[in-house]
Amino acid sequence: MGFESWGKPTIFLLLLGLFLVPGSARAEKLYKYRDETGRLVFTDKSPGGTKPVEVRQINPGQAKRKVSLVHRGTKERPVVMAVNDYDGPVELQITWAEQKNVQSSVAFPARFVVPPRQETELTRLAPVQEDQSWSYRYQWTWVPGSPGVAPSQPAYAAPFCRGSFPVSQGFNGSFSHQNPESRYAVDIAMPVGTPLCAARGGVVMEVANDYYAGGTDRAELMERANFIRILHEDGTMAIYAHLMLESVQVLPGQKVSTGQAIGFSGDTGFSSGPHLHFAIQQNLGMAISSIPFTFFHEEPLAGRLISAR
Repeated sequence: MGFESWGKPTIFLLLLGLFLVPGSARAEKLYKYRDETGRLVFTDKSPGGTKPVEVRQINPGQAKRKVSLVHRGTKERPVVMAVNDYDGPVELQITWAEQKNVQSSVAFPARFVVPPRQETELTRLAPVQEDQSWSYRYQWTWVPGSPGVAPSQPAYAAPFCRGSFPVSQGFNGSFSHQNPESRYAVDIAMPVGTPLCAARGGVVMEVANDYYAGGTDRAELMERANFIRILHEDGTMAIYAHLMLESVQVLPGQKVSTGQAIGFSGDTGFSSGPHLHFAIQQNLGMAISSIPFTFFHEEPLAGRLISAR
């Protein structure tokens, strides 16, 4: 029912200390109302008529970059630092795009694990020939999580707080579970607003909470789903995606326990209908991959009913 590229490497170029930063998200109007069946609707199109409508001006998805590179030291001897604003580790790779009369204290390409909420030195740059001009441009990418983790828990609690719901798309689902990040994901069909609970305890690594649109326009909606990423003690990460607008009940850095309420299901992002996208992921070394799992006593097969216990 949906597809996500959770964990795709994010690529940036740096030229003489200047970041190439994408433009800000555009402001939009959000219309909130109940349709003829009483279902709550969020849309960017005015419904017209005389029904009560709440209107808000929002900047969907506008947020500061979570991982960045900065230069310390001096202009003549720059020190490249990675700043990780995530509440979990990230792996970063840096390589030359162009170089002229420049050397690095660490041979490129190089990979680093940057701890959460820290600034970490990556390398020191300097000219090879002091009496000649020098310039450089490097490319860097990052993914969440530390590489080489050993998953320690194959079974998880249901990711919702109560009731029973069917798996609409299971492992290797033909609709969208065909890439490494989602190959072992499950889509669980459930009404918008269904309470969600943590399937395993951990630390909230990141959340997205301000998207409201959903549909099958891949280009427009692929990166516009609300979600929660929870980091487990063994280094794996759980993704809960397509959540309802402003429904996340936890904060980055917060510790949560199994069964704790974390938010409400929705239909945001690239989605063909209301559901929860759930996956367990690990970093395999600059590559995020989903891994097989089971719910306690239940295989997450398409068509099978999953129950909260």
